[in-house]
Amino acid sequence: MKKIFIHGSGHKGNSWNETVKCMQEKENILYPDLSSILNKKEASYQNLYSSFVDYCNNVDGKVDLCGISLGGILALNYTLDFPNKVNSLVLIGTPHKVPKIMFSIQNVIFRFLPKSIFDNMAFNKKDTFILGNTMKKIDFSNRVQYIKCPTLIICGEKDSANIKSAYYLSENIKDSKLEIIKNTGHVVNEENPKELARILNEYYKGVQKICEE
Repeated sequence: MKKIFIHGSGHKGNSWNETVKCMQEKENILYPDLSSILNKKEASYQNLYSSFVDYCNNVDGKVDLCGISLGGILALNYTLDFPNKVNSLVLIGTPHKVPKIMFSIQNVIFRFLPKSIFDNMAFNKKDTFILGNTMKKIDFSNRVQYIKCPTLIICGEKDSANIKSAYYLSENIKDSKLEIIKNTGHVVNEENPKELARILNEYYKGVQKICEE
């Protein structure tokens, strides 16, 4: 069964490299660049999500989704819309609804950054603004309770922007598990890849046992 690891807006697919190196069955892990999935379309959330749906639907059989930040939002959205396609879900530093004030502040900061800063991010400066402006109304608060697949919520202890959401998700998704990683911020897959891989390996073993029962 394929596992799809989805990066956040501030990074690219290679942000998973160190985590994947420590994963078991790494040959079954896909970690694409979101910009490649988008395939040159305007970087609105609607276009990105539609492209992500096509990507997942083109993978044979069920998938294990693991997303961080924006990647977590996409994974959560897909799981709610295509529950029969998702075997398990991992959400890392993922908000259950987009914090409008924080996004507004972020956009102000981004406006003064040179274009070169965005070279290592998922999208260029123009597309980053388009994406942010089309995500303001995202809110899964009233839908997360419908998730039925095995779900793991992960958040860095220092990720103050998302830790409340981590607790919210764990309390509202039935039988989900919560892991708070100590001395780690938002970008768990780069800040603490070995610990993340350890947690994921252990979790996927448990998911496999459930599937075999």
